[in-house]
Amino acid sequence: MSHLVGNAVVGQAGGPTAVINQSLIGVIQETQKHSHIQRLLGARHGVRGVINEEFYDLMRQPDNMLELVAQTPAAALGATRDKPDEEYCERILNTFKKYDVRYFFYIGGNDSAQTAQIINRLATNAKYDLRVIHIPKTIDNDLLVTDHCPGYGSAAKFVASAFIGDNLDNRALKGVKINILMGRDAGFLTAASILARQRPDDGPHLVYLPERPFGIDRFIKDVEETHNQFGRCLVAISEGIRDDHGIPWAEKVQVMRKEGMERDDFGNVQLSAGAGSLADYLSAEIRGRCRTIRRVRADTFGYLQRSFPGFYSEQDAWEARLVGQMAVSYSLAAEHDGSVALIRLPSTTYAVGTKLVALQEVAPSKPPFTKVLQDEYINSAGNNVLNNFREYVGPLVGDLPKIGWFEQIAQGPLA
Repeated sequence: MSHLVGNAVVGQAGGPTAVINQSLIGVIQETQKHSHIQRLLGARHGVRGVINEEFYDLMRQPDNMLELVAQTPAAALGATRDKPDEEYCERILNTFKKYDVRYFFYIGGNDSAQTAQIINRLATNAKYDLRVIHIPKTIDNDLLVTDHCPGYGSAAKFVASAFIGDNLDNRALKGVKINILMGRDAGFLTAASILARQRPDDGPHLVYLPERPFGIDRFIKDVEETHNQFGRCLVAISEGIRDDHGIPWAEKVQVMRKEGMERDDFGNVQLSAGAGSLADYLSAEIRGRCRTIRRVRADTFGYLQRSFPGFYSEQDAWEARLVGQMAVSYSLAAEHDGSVALIRLPSTTYAVGTKLVALQEVAPSKPPFTKVLQDEYINSAGNNVLNNFREYVGPLVGDLPKIGWFEQIAQGPLA
């Protein structure tokens, strides 16, 4: 089989993850096996590096450094939040022509898949032979088609472990604790907090996701009832929770507090910027309206969830490297462009494979644009995640810290 002869570019985009560099190293190592890819260039800060012609020479990196980079969180090449339009992508294509780039591997989420799709279309229209492969990553786990996204398992492991510790803290010094987690449109990461439950009364006791409307009165009632039952309450909340009209509470709180709202390059309100205010608002509401609850605390996990060093899911790391390797393999198999998807294989134990799907399936022109947590995992009241979600997320996370506790309390004089 004849292959396109020329150079390749790989880039990283969007929010980093603990395993995004595994995908990068997968691309590098697989590319090294194929002589018709003459050079592999790493775009510094994604597509921004392409138009600025800022590249790393990835074929000349020592093997021991590649493995060290693979284990390093965040984007080793540097990421970007640029949202390229057609004119921007024309500039990218011109750079590719200049450097005889015939393969483009782009590691990222929904918007990266959209960018890959535009570049692919422009190259086709210009009759320029170019293979464009999107490599999935996102801790939000909201990409369409793929069963799950590299990066999610490690972030979920961090969240679950943090909630194990927070639950013990909340048990030792009782009160109400609220944790705000990432997730604009999908509650997958927040839902992973239920893996912290090892005893029947372990938290999180309440879980709120963007998939269900959030009302402050109902929230206060939920917290009071839970506190009355357990003498404490641990709460997991997605930063993307919305009211009955679909308005994000993080945005509402910023308006109420007359805070300036940051927006990203896509026009979205930066919910992470308002998540701290959301945590303060919810804890203040509990203090003001629940007179019997004396101790209320709130934290916003923020960026800690996505690039925590030395703490990742081994399964997630393996799969992240796999999709990088398969991106190169798929680019050689035929004149196909697309996105690498993970598929869960029918088996008595967890098993995963890959397939190449069309770019428009991952970045469609009509909604839905993202995947959300399925109804089967959310309770009818919309304030908790059911235990059957463990079957989905558990294999992606792997082993979690185990805890010990005393069983008996001595009462009365000791014999």
